[in-house]
Amino acid sequence: MLENLNSIREEAISMIKESASLKDCEDIRVAMLGKKGRVTEILKNMKKLPPEEKKVLGKEANILKKEIEEKINRKKLELASEEKEKRLKEETIDVTEPAPELKIGAKHLITQVIDEVLGIFTDMGYEIVEGPLVDTVFNVFDGLNSPANHPSRDMTDTFYISKDNVLRPHTSSVEIRTLMSREAPFKIVSPGRCFRCDTPDATHSPMFHQIEGMIVDEGITMAHLKGTLDHMAKKLFGSETRTKFRPHHFPFTEPSAEMDVSCFKCGGKGCSMCKGSGWIEILGCGMTHPNVHGVGEVDTEKFTGFAFGMGVERIAMLKYGIDDIRYFYENDMRFIEQFK
Repeated sequence: MLENLNSIREEAISMIKESASLKDCEDIRVAMLGKKGRVTEILKNMKKLPPEEKKVLGKEANILKKEIEEKINRKKLELASEEKEKRLKEETIDVTEPAPELKIGAKHLITQVIDEVLGIFTDMGYEIVEGPLVDTVFNVFDGLNSPANHPSRDMTDTFYISKDNVLRPHTSSVEIRTLMSREAPFKIVSPGRCFRCDTPDATHSPMFHQIEGMIVDEGITMAHLKGTLDHMAKKLFGSETRTKFRPHHFPFTEPSAEMDVSCFKCGGKGCSMCKGSGWIEILGCGMTHPNVHGVGEVDTEKFTGFAFGMGVERIAMLKYGIDDIRYFYENDMRFIEQFK
């Protein structure tokens, strides 16, 4: 039995020394020390031996078992270290090699202009409110005091989803939703996409963006409207910008006006951008019509208000000298990256 243990020791040491992988080490451990391993079998058969021989053989077998375990563990550590060293050499990164150029994305110009305008109004305490792209005819027309024969209600101008629902042609519908859902006073701005039956050309698109604004409070006058929009224009186009208001007509405001700003290209002297007039029209506005306030059951003896709306594409085209609205929607990175 002792000779057999010595033979197993020599064979195990030789096998461990020649093992080339962690799997080889595990196979040796199973072959020598597993449930049916050679050392394990000797320990099982010891019960047939006399007590004196059993004592000597048991001691030697346990010494061998421990020796084999230690040699296998040392070999595993050695192989693991070699494997790690090999992997590090194969995966070495040359930190001196130039890295590939990373292209940084940019916000779309429409998003930039929307963010800029909204920032001006939120600084004045306005709340941003949004509404659905598909809205009711009542919210889009009736609630805004647009008569049944108003040309904007024709199918040649508005996209009808059904008899009572349309793709909103303006974000003014959010004003009606706000009037019906909250108590005065409030002041809101509402950005979003709008849709109209326009044939695409350099200045028209069937899909575009608007920013609508509304305030309802006690003592609101036309002077508040003019002061608010003049402040917005100076923030958006520069402190030297001048504004003027021309009488106009909108069903949902009375009195109504269009606001012009002094041409930011020529400073009001007259050029191709302002068509020689020195002024550029940028938005419509007015004091909210009492009929519109009535939709939200606003006490018109106590509260007044004003509303305004501007086309984002128009603002962007004027501010950045873009002569074709279609550039905004062609996803040409050469165009978009100019406004990083």
